[in-house]
Amino acid sequence: MSDTEAPKIEFPCDYPIKIMGEAGPDFQKLVTDVVKRHASEVTDDVVKVRESRNARYLAVTITIVATGQLQLEAIFEDLKKTGRVTMVL
Repeated sequence: MSDTEAPKIEFPCDYPIKIMGEAGPDFQKLVTDVVKRHASEVTDDVVKVRESRNARYLAVTITIVATGQLQLEAIFEDLKKTGRVTMVL
């Protein structure tokens, strides 16, 4: 068995970030504002929202133009700091 590296991302690129958490009236705005701090080009047309079957959770997918690994790490860290995000993909 050979060692294989994960494929490298070539920046800049379109990069979808899927953010999940408990539904609330301000969850979408909260996560969108966090992402906008790091990717100011985010507009409503790159934000997609999906409720869970029982409407208890929201999945917000935001596609950004990623400029580098440090930017992505900063976004993921700030999303975790909100205390309301349960998963980021």
